[in-house]
Amino acid sequence: MNSCASTNLDLATMFTGLIEHLGRVAVIDELDASESGGGGWSMTIADASPILDDCHIGDSIAVNGCCLTVTHFDSDTFKVGLAPETLSRTNLGELKVGARVNLERAVAAHTRFGGHFVQGHIDDVVTICNREQDGNSLRLTFKVPPATQTRPSLLPYIIQKGFIALDGASLTITFVDDQSQTFGVMLIAHTQSKIELANKPVGATVNVEVDMVGKYVEKSIAAALGSFESSGPSSPLKTLIERTIDNAIQSRLK
Repeated sequence: MNSCASTNLDLATMFTGLIEHLGRVAVIDELDASESGGGGWSMTIADASPILDDCHIGDSIAVNGCCLTVTHFDSDTFKVGLAPETLSRTNLGELKVGARVNLERAVAAHTRFGGHFVQGHIDDVVTICNREQDGNSLRLTFKVPPATQTRPSLLPYIIQKGFIALDGASLTITFVDDQSQTFGVMLIAHTQSKIELANKPVGATVNVEVDMVGKYVEKSIAAALGSFESSGPSSPLKTLIERTIDNAIQSRLK
């Protein structure tokens, strides 16, 4: 009943960031320790019939971008469990009965891929700090939380014109300000009508999943640099880096 644990690029547990439907929170129940390990919740989402025609117990559905496992469903509702880790890292614990939520089913093999690879694994929450109309578009600015010992800053993974998933919606970043720790997106009129983000006020929290490609690149570079530091004097990697640096210095001296 917890959020999805898989981190493999398996299409059965991936999402596109293209929201399929807006559901409504119908029931929230606190679970006992035997069900959740203590501190968990169950949540029933209603008005969800458009995405339940092919549903099965154990399927993955992203709720506000968080990959959750279906534990019960009928023609109009489905139920999921929220573990303490999920509640601590997402904004799902702030939801009240009646709240609307973004919904997306896991990618099927035949699906046209229109967004970007989204795992449904929320990194953290950001806060809306500004809303501004731009014609029929809406510009939103978000404040990134400061880094902690357990959660590094998200800013290194947020780049202008890069992808980001906000409450599960795949959006393009319009600007990043590292000094103020903010970034922005723009919602066109069509997008505003399809996702709940457009209705959130200043001060509201939003689930964030940064583009996983940046994480893989960072880890690969860190591993390469670690190999460089521990390698011997004749390492090919060390030779390549030293040659690159030497060429750069010589070109500046000319």
